[in-house]
Amino acid sequence: MTVHRGARPGENAFDGAVGARPSQARSTLAVAGTAHALHDGYTDLIYILLPVWQAEFALGFGMLALLRALYAASMAALQVPVGRLAERWDGRIILALGTALSGIGYALAGASGGLAGLCAALAISGAGSSTQHPIASAAVSRAYGKASRGPLGVYNFSGDLGKAAIPALTSLLLIFMSWRHALWLLALIGVATAIAIAALMPPIPRAGAADERPEARGKGRGGFPLLFAIGVLDTGVRMGFLTFLPFILKAHGASLPTVGLALSFVFIGGAAGKFACGWLGARIGVLRTVLLTEGGTAAAILAVLILPLPAILVLLPLLGIMLNGTSSVLYGTVPELTPPHRVERAFALFYTGTIGSGAVSPIFYGVLGDAVGANWAVAATAMVALSIFPLALALARHLEPAP
Repeated sequence: MTVHRGARPGENAFDGAVGARPSQARSTLAVAGTAHALHDGYTDLIYILLPVWQAEFALGFGMLALLRALYAASMAALQVPVGRLAERWDGRIILALGTALSGIGYALAGASGGLAGLCAALAISGAGSSTQHPIASAAVSRAYGKASRGPLGVYNFSGDLGKAAIPALTSLLLIFMSWRHALWLLALIGVATAIAIAALMPPIPRAGAADERPEARGKGRGGFPLLFAIGVLDTGVRMGFLTFLPFILKAHGASLPTVGLALSFVFIGGAAGKFACGWLGARIGVLRTVLLTEGGTAAAILAVLILPLPAILVLLPLLGIMLNGTSSVLYGTVPELTPPHRVERAFALFYTGTIGSGAVSPIFYGVLGDAVGANWAVAATAMVALSIFPLALALARHLEPAP
């Protein structure tokens, strides 16, 4: 077995193409999941702080949107370069350094005395977070080999846990301390996580070991552009629908607390969908799972438009499962369509596309809603979900046979 630069002295890097030893694979998943939770929590933490910054720096809504965009843009723009860098250098160290940089960015935000410093700090933190998706996803994929689809679902589910936990923790901290002190504490958590990644994460092999085995997965069957298109459309459906859901609920007579409860139902179902559908894809195949989740999404979205409010609230957790479940199946398919030496790059491209779609699609559907009304815009998201069917059928011939 080839020894890689990512391995510690005297330690062989496991062969990710066919899977690591079970203990190494579990350690990789645990550390990668922790990193995903932290970075996704850092990303959504900004929503809690926007009202605080508005009062502190006298910002308008446009500038608040710019603050959020700076973090997302720096993260998205650097994912592909990071993926390329991880093909040449130890991904574990790059991930650890990126995690530390993300925490340091929030520490600088806590020390900022004006808008310019805050903008720079958020861009730095976003740049650090760009390391997480391509490297951690590839690490889990290589650790579990052909059995990685389910673990990648768990990895994606961990991100939702972070989105729930870190903003909630921040809200609690703001009761007892200033926002600056809260950010410094969260920054320390980020630096501590970076140290844990460097110390505890098993070595991430580069493609050399994978290529030595004839049974290595991801020989590059083609079909990645189709997978990319499905991911972009699926994310657009999700973000477009969520943009209009509060207004649809209010039109059905929901109060503001009820709207909040309804959104929590969707998010809880979405987290469960990410966890469950990765395993479902491994059991019944990608094509059947995508057709099930996208068809279910379209049907549930149309049902939301016509059902009474109590029935909508009952339906929303199931809709959340369908709405988010496809993503875990798609992420788990990236290594299957990618040559082993380009897994990090493929994950970087895929995540960049989905993040970009998440940023642009609400604008598109918002303009459509202004032109034809909210109900028709929501119906359009259902039609886009159904438009994924022919893409999924075309993708099927590039995939391994279903179980």
